[in-house]
Amino acid sequence: MSIAWNDYPVGDFYDEIISSPGNPRKPAQKLFSYLKSLNSEDISSRVNAAELAIKEMGISFTVYTDEGNIDRAWPFDIIPRVISKPQWDKTDAGLKQRLQALNMFIDDLYNEQNIIKDGIIPEFVLKQSVNYRPECEGMSPAFGVWAHVCGTDLVRDKDGEFYVLEDNLRVPSGVSYMLENRSIMKRVLPEVFEKVDIAPVGDYPQRLFEMLGSLSPRKIKKPVVVVLTPGIFNSAYFEHAFLAQKMGAELVEGSDLVVQDDDCLYMKTIAGLERVDVVYRRIDDLFLDPEVFNKKSVLGVPGIMRAWKAGNLALANAPGAGVADDKVVYAYVPAIIKYYLDQDPLISNVETFLCYDEKQRNHVLANLDKLVVKPANESGGYGMLIGPHSTQKERDKFAQLIKANPRNYIAQPTLALSVAPTFVGKHNTPEPRHLDLRPFVLQGKTSYVTTGGLTRVAMVKGSLVVNSSQGGGSKDTWIVDTSTEGKA
Repeated sequence: MSIAWNDYPVGDFYDEIISSPGNPRKPAQKLFSYLKSLNSEDISSRVNAAELAIKEMGISFTVYTDEGNIDRAWPFDIIPRVISKPQWDKTDAGLKQRLQALNMFIDDLYNEQNIIKDGIIPEFVLKQSVNYRPECEGMSPAFGVWAHVCGTDLVRDKDGEFYVLEDNLRVPSGVSYMLENRSIMKRVLPEVFEKVDIAPVGDYPQRLFEMLGSLSPRKIKKPVVVVLTPGIFNSAYFEHAFLAQKMGAELVEGSDLVVQDDDCLYMKTIAGLERVDVVYRRIDDLFLDPEVFNKKSVLGVPGIMRAWKAGNLALANAPGAGVADDKVVYAYVPAIIKYYLDQDPLISNVETFLCYDEKQRNHVLANLDKLVVKPANESGGYGMLIGPHSTQKERDKFAQLIKANPRNYIAQPTLALSVAPTFVGKHNTPEPRHLDLRPFVLQGKTSYVTTGGLTRVAMVKGSLVVNSSQGGGSKDTWIVDTSTEGKA
């Protein structure tokens, strides 16, 4: 039985693959022709092959529940998201611009604070930021870069343009799934890779390792780089182990490291102590060093901040980089780009209302049924109100939260998030599902942006929540060179 692609509903949202009933967008033409050639049995065999590959490769993620931690297989859809190379080139430039400005902003905050003195950002925004670390004041890491790895969440509105939804500058995760998604697709749809010019993504671990090595305070041929993980019970442990293995770096926990009297960090090995030059840390600031932050932390390394501040160690991302994760700061990023680079943003923000401003707060409170309300420093889709899908009780609760702590909340219009065909149900019927995109940006001596990124999909019909911890799935992301200009 064939798949009824002509019955696929093209609605009011921008569709990444289909431009009108039965007609694909140009970068997706060869993919669409291939999918149309498959009957339902062919599709089922490929979906099953993908699920088997995920199990064989051990691709999983952890969900925290009241009953305990649950390890789940990675949810994946075999229809990729397709973006044209011209549009991606523009996006690549915009992401590099954004991260350059954000790093200049963070470096300024921990030193001269000129952006506050010049009145661009109010001082109280900084003082009330839960991720500002006074312990980092006076520091300026190599190249002035604090956020070496950034996962920027992008969304596409009905106009087909990308918008930045948020910046993730602390310990962004998901890049391993981007890489594994590509491996799965090469197993499941190898024929298409022979016909379509798809940009590769496999060089990311090498690029990451080179960037980390460039941060080494010791100018030696082979700096010692380690990946610091909280351990096997962390939801992103699969990624920590994956990246360490791909980079050829040691995966370590806090107990594997020690800071000596020379303020240098060492790794415990069978042969004795070995000095460490760079730590790619996947532990939150507050658990990093019990001498400085949470004194009860057993995840971090006593004295690691001393080694960093003494200039004997590089930490990526640097402690304190999360100050720019604040969603209130997000609203100021266009002004930040203008202030430091004297440029207009190449990628726009989503319109944002700051609840600490009385006029904007009143607008938010009067339109809670139409807006998305977010706390300033939560992640993973937690603590949000999605107005159009909310109850009156939920809106009343958020009204009280906003009034009690207006600095801690922002609001944004409910976007018409783009969709893409996704196989659903036991018959693998293609239906539109909303999605976002998380490209990864590296910055050290130079900048690098992944060609595409991690596409996350809201697997529930009509849902806008794409997080895997809340039932979301994933797709491979193809940047396709059609050698033509224009939107994808």
